[in-house]
Amino acid sequence: MNTVVQTRWKNWLSQSLEDADLTAELQAMAEDEKTIEDCFYKELEFGTGGLRGVIGAGTNRMNIYTVAKATQGYADYLNEYFASPSVAIAYDSRIKSERFAEVVAEVLAANGIQVYIYLELMPTPALSFAVRNLSCSGGIVITASHNPAKYNGYKVYGADGCQITTKAAKEILAKINAVDIFSGVKSMKFAKGIEQKRISYIGEETVEAFIRAVSAQSLCGDAACDKSVSIVYTPLNGTGLKCVLRCLKENGFTNISVVKEQAEPNGHFPTCPYPNPEIREALELGLKEAKRLGSELLLATDPDCDRVGIAVKSGDDFVLLSGNEVGMLLLDYICKRRLALKRMPKNPLVVKTIVTIDMAKRIAADYGVQVIDVLTGFKFIGEQIGFLEKKGQEDRYILGFEESYGYLTGSYVRDKDAVNASLMICEMFAYYKAKGQSLLDVLNGLYTKYGYCLNTLHSYEFEGASGFRKMQDIMEKLRDNCPKTWMRRKIISVSDYQMSITRYNDGRVEKIDLPVSNVLKFELEDNLSVVVRPSGTEPKLKMYMSVSAGSREEAGDLERHFVKELEAMFA
Repeated sequence: MNTVVQTRWKNWLSQSLEDADLTAELQAMAEDEKTIEDCFYKELEFGTGGLRGVIGAGTNRMNIYTVAKATQGYADYLNEYFASPSVAIAYDSRIKSERFAEVVAEVLAANGIQVYIYLELMPTPALSFAVRNLSCSGGIVITASHNPAKYNGYKVYGADGCQITTKAAKEILAKINAVDIFSGVKSMKFAKGIEQKRISYIGEETVEAFIRAVSAQSLCGDAACDKSVSIVYTPLNGTGLKCVLRCLKENGFTNISVVKEQAEPNGHFPTCPYPNPEIREALELGLKEAKRLGSELLLATDPDCDRVGIAVKSGDDFVLLSGNEVGMLLLDYICKRRLALKRMPKNPLVVKTIVTIDMAKRIAADYGVQVIDVLTGFKFIGEQIGFLEKKGQEDRYILGFEESYGYLTGSYVRDKDAVNASLMICEMFAYYKAKGQSLLDVLNGLYTKYGYCLNTLHSYEFEGASGFRKMQDIMEKLRDNCPKTWMRRKIISVSDYQMSITRYNDGRVEKIDLPVSNVLKFELEDNLSVVVRPSGTEPKLKMYMSVSAGSREEAGDLERHFVKELEAMFA
């Protein structure tokens, strides 16, 4: 066993830990060197996505000590930059989320920072809203989004309500690294913080203001919308129930049924171990309920309610729409309705990520809408809204979306918002329903008009220390030994976002004006492309494929061959 790893483990084992679960886990590791290595071979990584990891004992795990250490570093950062800092806190339904949120509050309060914490679990976008609504210096939400139950996480927001930038993350990380995990953290009991008013609960008025801000995005206007349509909703045992239902009902949608088994918060996610609204497994109970009721639309929000997946009725079954497909439908609907209501701003703007379907650009061009591409992660979309706000142009922003089921139609928050997306999707569905059209009809119309484009995501898990090294090796192999052709098609360009350059096959080199990121994008002949990047929050390598072809079948066949050829390079 590595000496450093063994020393870390023994140090933890020698401590009198507050969480008895951790002590038991540390003792059980004694005969399992591989587990000790995975738990202690590194510090849990902190970046623009904050922290995310498996719940448990060790420096590479989510526990009250790694959470407290990160918070102490963040507190030191805030006290350096703000005279009287304040922080808003939210948490989701995951295992230990509420306790982690309390730990965050206890450390911040002990460092003289005013804390505002939601009285109950709340969607992540409600945290982004609270930061701005309460004029806070920053925010923290305890969540691991759609990851399996064994994970939890810690996301940090700036005063603008957006996830922190690369620069801020580096500065906070430096502060965290200077903190001793057991002796360097200040803390006070939560009850004492409440008593001394260093910790206050976020009131219902903030929740109401959030719902009003979402409702202001409505585009139904005076148009005929069939709001009596039957809708089935599942929050997947997460945070969405209160805000999504309230927002839909206050905007006229009353025929809503909630999947009973997935209604209440439960961090074990007993009905779907992988609570991801992108996959059919997570939606099975909802689909069953929709078929039983004869409903035509199923909505599913992930545990922290910042992403939403949908399924629409097609004959006797349901079709799940991808994030790209819903994004294109929303883009077309929003443009159409804004023009009809005379609410289209001058020089309208859509922001999407580099891995999100490029067909959106063709739709936007038809409406005279500019499209900006940013790096993967909604924080970069939120950052663009901030840039617009500084220029007094935030009204130009009409939609931000990413292929991973994240959408936002207004500037009231700076993160993806499944409460907002649920309302807009239901409105869009009701609008077309009144015209005798389904969302599938509209989508097929877009494909007919703009051509078919297949976008897919392939994720490859690389757990532990050996997996981390393997991911790095693959990225270096792609950088240094990239072939000149794939699928018998020339590689037109290679964009290396870590080097901030695009190299073309004719020898040209262009600078990329985006933050540095370990991402590679390859563009090929015939409108094929692939983006490869290690996940910033999970032990996964992600590959995003974009294939244009004459039909869905042709695109699918081409994509399968393309993936097989690329996977051979991972060996």
